[in-house]
Amino acid sequence: MRDGEKNTVRRARSLRKTMTKSEVILWQHLRREQLGGYKFRRQVPIGPFIADFARVELSLIVEVDGATHAEDHEMTYDAHRTRFLERQSWSVWRVQSLDIYQALDGVLELLLLECDRLKALK
Repeated sequence: MRDGEKNTVRRARSLRKTMTKSEVILWQHLRREQLGGYKFRRQVPIGPFIADFARVELSLIVEVDGATHAEDHEMTYDAHRTRFLERQSWSVWRVQSLDIYQALDGVLELLLLECDRLKALK
């Protein structure tokens, strides 16, 4: 494992301990195959980046976007990151923190539909 990869793995482990409130809420519904039997992992290193959640078998990344994703330079970074991940054959599914707080059932329903859609394509 190269030094850069070691740093990314180390950072991912740290992020698992300091997840945002919205990430914790979503994780409570994704862990242990609770969402339609789909197994998700949290804070997954992918290249130089760390995905909030990933369903590896479907190449699906779930990103939780909060207030820190609202500035122009942050949106530019997110777009760059998404392009990189998509070039690695990942689908990136974004959800707003506010939606997790206010419409969690709808978020979970849409995510389940996306998982089912991707599974049907495999």
